[in-house]
Amino acid sequence: MDPLAPLLELSEVADALENARANVDRMLWHEALRSGDELVATEVALHSASATLALDGYDCDVERLRDRDFDDPVVSGVLRVSEALPGLAAVWAISPRFVLAKLHLLATRDFRDAGSGFEPGRIEVDQSGSMRINALCALITNPTKEIPAAMAAAVVHGELLAVQPFPVANNVIARAAARLALASKGLDPKLLITVDAGHLERQPEYVGAQRAWSTGTPDGVRSWLKHYGKALEAGAAETLQICTELMKDVG
Repeated sequence: MDPLAPLLELSEVADALENARANVDRMLWHEALRSGDELVATEVALHSASATLALDGYDCDVERLRDRDFDDPVVSGVLRVSEALPGLAAVWAISPRFVLAKLHLLATRDFRDAGSGFEPGRIEVDQSGSMRINALCALITNPTKEIPAAMAAAVVHGELLAVQPFPVANNVIARAAARLALASKGLDPKLLITVDAGHLERQPEYVGAQRAWSTGTPDGVRSWLKHYGKALEAGAAETLQICTELMKDVG
């Protein structure tokens, strides 16, 4: 039995995750994705980078990212991470620790003022944190089919936010790793869900649910998992909007 399977018994969690999956399935049938999804994926990467920056207090819209109109190392790092995800999706289920280090290196390699002991890509946690990271990696590399992909992604996201394995950029890494979990579990294999925009749309809930997850209580865990389902729905709706706009441009 999957150790996460009991979480599906929490009130409203299974329904929230199933609703999210149904909305994603509908999104994937959009006409813009039938003739080729490369352009959509490129736009999703930009929108996701803009949203994750906004969640961390940075104002850098999609057009500025598209035009490379910025000189902030944080912005550069987030865009590198977003653009690198397709090449890391296949590695995630095999070597998540390597991928986490790679994501952190991409996010922070231009940081010049993080301190003399700062080493991009190095996980720095206490014994308790190390045990949780080890347990998380074991869940990723030894998957079962008993839990939805959305739950797997939510657990990855929540645990990385709770453990804070790096000195900086943990929020960026957690959101990116969760997207890789969605890809590797088959819900979003081509990284087309703009899930970070879904978190941004529900930002107060996102922040509160993060804290709730960290408590480890059934109510806290339920709050986070329900939020994740709603964020996926909102992210799928954002992708549909991107598809609609691209169809207008083509037409």
